[in-house]
Amino acid sequence: MIILGIDPGTAVTGYGVIESSATQKLRCIDYGTIRSKANEAQTDRLKKIYDGITDVIKTYHPDLMAIEDVFYGQNVQAALKLGQARGVVIVAGLNVGIPVTTFAAREVKQSLTGYGAASKEQVQRMVRDMLGLNEVITPLDASDALAIALCHAQRWWTEQKLKNTK
Repeated sequence: MIILGIDPGTAVTGYGVIESSATQKLRCIDYGTIRSKANEAQTDRLKKIYDGITDVIKTYHPDLMAIEDVFYGQNVQAALKLGQARGVVIVAGLNVGIPVTTFAAREVKQSLTGYGAASKEQVQRMVRDMLGLNEVITPLDASDALAIALCHAQRWWTEQKLKNTK
């Protein structure tokens, strides 16, 4: 099964593609970012995100998509823009029939490190270890996207075990 993880953002959207087998073997297929310039109009940024994620989908044909939930901080405008970025990512997946699941950042951190308030660097190291990679995954947006995909893989394995025990 191919899982696409997305860490949405209007300036930088991270993506990570993993393969997960029923035997819980994991393999990193690809990761990277979709970037826009600070002076670009929001509509142009959203189109760039949509087109970029659509290209990743066409290249790797994921079976599942996982996206990080919006974290609401003090800045309402930033939260609204992030929500728009999430929206275009969700539509890109749904347009080709990929089931989309969302995860809170705390849930992803808990699932990978055992600690819901782990730092991005701790998550980055755990992602590298879980995928058996030698290199450090940069930027952090890409390692976060891989972490989201790994969290989804773990949930999928658990759901499969529960189905098989009924």
